[in-house]
Amino acid sequence: MKILVTGAAGYIGSVLVPLLLKKGHEIIAIDNFMYKQTSLLECCYSDRFSLINGDVRNTALVEKYLKKVDAVLPLACLTGAPLCDKDPITARSVNFEAIKSILEKRSPNQIIIFPTTNSGYGIGEKSIQCTEDTPLRPVSLYGQLKVEIEKMILESGNSITFRFATVFGVSPRMRLDLLVNDFTYRAYYDRFIVLFEAHFKRNYLHVRDAAQAFVFGLENFEQMKNEAYNVGLSDANISKSELCKVIKTHIQNFYFSEADIGEDIDKRDYTVSNKKIESTGFKTEYSLSFGVQELIKGFQIIKKTEYGNI
Repeated sequence: MKILVTGAAGYIGSVLVPLLLKKGHEIIAIDNFMYKQTSLLECCYSDRFSLINGDVRNTALVEKYLKKVDAVLPLACLTGAPLCDKDPITARSVNFEAIKSILEKRSPNQIIIFPTTNSGYGIGEKSIQCTEDTPLRPVSLYGQLKVEIEKMILESGNSITFRFATVFGVSPRMRLDLLVNDFTYRAYYDRFIVLFEAHFKRNYLHVRDAAQAFVFGLENFEQMKNEAYNVGLSDANISKSELCKVIKTHIQNFYFSEADIGEDIDKRDYTVSNKKIESTGFKTEYSLSFGVQELIKGFQIIKKTEYGNI
């Protein structure tokens, strides 16, 4: 299959593209390398890999390559609430308008698989897991844009959307703003974290399992098409304090405490059911504990200042 991947050099894309090449697919990758990352160097050996250094908002550029492919994976995104809040105009142009343009220009038989987020659930109901039928109530511009464009994608047909849990783990284009990565980094270097609203819960997913979800979706498209799927670790619907306990099993001289006053500006608080995608046969491979161990090894190599997102 010939596949267009936008944002190909990002956190998920730089894990996904090598995996797709190993599966025998032909890849056209578009990225503007805004973080000066070198995360796709390992792919340059392949004659099935084409790379375009360009911006997804350049609609003429994207349309030129869109005509040549069977499937589109639009990963290009200003990711996370802080980055979107910092530049809301660019956030809307990248996270919504650029993808809308792809929908308008693709042919009806072209597949689109889109990564959205659990963030659309916002603040869940206590003791009730969010399913794909749960009303979407995003609490950030980032979540709002994801919800808006997901609706358009599903209505356009011949599509799948994956509502990814908070992703973690080592990637060639590393990110340290993600919760597990951030907490593990601070545990490794600072040995101490003060938690605000430590009871807030979220679901988690290893970046390699996120990449594998795309492969699974491509291979099982007819069975899965025109639906949204939550994708996460079913045994990792946990609070921030529970996450710290997992980290502490690997960094024993790490300590954390809960603040008596103050609050977290990130109000996301929900648990998620992943039964729908599990019923298709998809299985995650990498546990939260594995990811923490992997991160600890990675932190012997990298510095946080090189891998921020804002």
